Amino acid sequence: MPEHPNTGERALLVRLAIGTASEPEELEEFRLLAESAGAEVVGIVGGTRQSPDPRLFVGSGKADELKALVEAQGVEVVIFDHDLSPAQERNLERHLECRVLDRTGLILDIFAQRARSFEGKLQVELAQLRHLSTRLVRGWTHLERQKGGIGLRGPGETQLESDRRLIGKRIAQLDKRLKRIASRRAQGRRARDRAELPTVSLVGYTNAGKSTLFNRLTKSAVYQADKLFATLDPTLRRLSLPLAPTVILADTVGFINRLPHELVAAFRSTLEETRNADLLLHVVDASGGRRSGCIGDVQAVVSEIGAGDVPQIEVFNKIDLLTDTEPRLERDSQGRVRRVWVSARSGGGVDLLLGALSEHFRGEHLHRRILVGPRESALRAWFFNHAQVLSDRATQDGGWQMELMMPRIELERLLRRDGSLASRLISEQPDIAVSG
Repeated sequence: MPEHPNTGERALLVRLAIGTASEPEELEEFRLLAESAGAEVVGIVGGTRQSPDPRLFVGSGKADELKALVEAQGVEVVIFDHDLSPAQERNLERHLECRVLDRTGLILDIFAQRARSFEGKLQVELAQLRHLSTRLVRGWTHLERQKGGIGLRGPGETQLESDRRLIGKRIAQLDKRLKRIASRRAQGRRARDRAELPTVSLVGYTNAGKSTLFNRLTKSAVYQADKLFATLDPTLRRLSLPLAPTVILADTVGFINRLPHELVAAFRSTLEETRNADLLLHVVDASGGRRSGCIGDVQAVVSEIGAGDVPQIEVFNKIDLLTDTEPRLERDSQGRVRRVWVSARSGGGVDLLLGALSEHFRGEHLHRRILVGPRESALRAWFFNHAQVLSDRATQDGGWQMELMMPRIELERLLRRDGSLASRLISEQPDIAVSG
């Protein structure tokens, strides 16, 4: 069994079309992923199969072809744009006599390089250990032997069992640390709620230009680069809007097709900034060939983290790379802004985006009646401070029935904080929406 080098510089990429045609844009994205990890791509091998081979994934003939290329070109690592089982990785490494990495392992390696904050490093380590815990048998024959020697003889625990136990212990430690960090992050969100500052979260496919747009809007200097997963750590800044309340703008990690579940789970506390946002700005690379596919991939992850019901505005970025495309707004059938075309790099259309944000947060007002309990004087005072109180009548139990006109965004935020209020909204009269 070959020794595993610390890094694999010369890489051979493998991407098969399994039961469907291969898209050139997905192959290009795979190449960019490998280069983002620091690999020198010496070749790309394609092919088609109706289903993966259970033992080698690619079949014996293709495996022999890969082995010949590995030997001829001095390949150090073969990277598959697929998820391999631990047995398939082990069998391929034995056959090819070099290191083999699947798509999940590749993305985890990129995240490990990009993480800068303490929390980000913990999250990446947790994802790596969860991935590694299922693959300890991969290529490590010494793990199958029992401990031996003076002072090492015991009841028969194998090295593999020992390593699994140590990894499980480390995962538990990381989980505990990240829960403490998540608790502090939740305290920060509660402080923003008390200050009544709405949150806008930037989401989008990796390299769609989120950080560039974030810097343009907030005049910040968050790291940005034309490469996949350039930034991982979330950044929050205040953003002043014309004729609307100040908001908190959050820049978060980019998404990608088939984002590993280990990463979604490890970054859950970070992604809660998205789930608890009042509005999502979905940044899309307007110049990309897989535009609709990337939008679908992002929506899938947004739904997975529980943010599918958060209102969205699509921001089609990089229009400077298109011909005959000017900044513009697009509205839905109800007149609400649905999409804004901008160039974060040149600044074109950013004024339209700021106007759309202002319209959203000062915009629609709803006419509602609600029952307030006798012990909820603080809630009643909140309504007087944040809504137009049309009537306020005492009820027989000592509470109040209030008739209000208030911004939709404020009502939605209130209902998210206290879901029990929804059952006390009186809907015997039709809703009245008034443009603010």
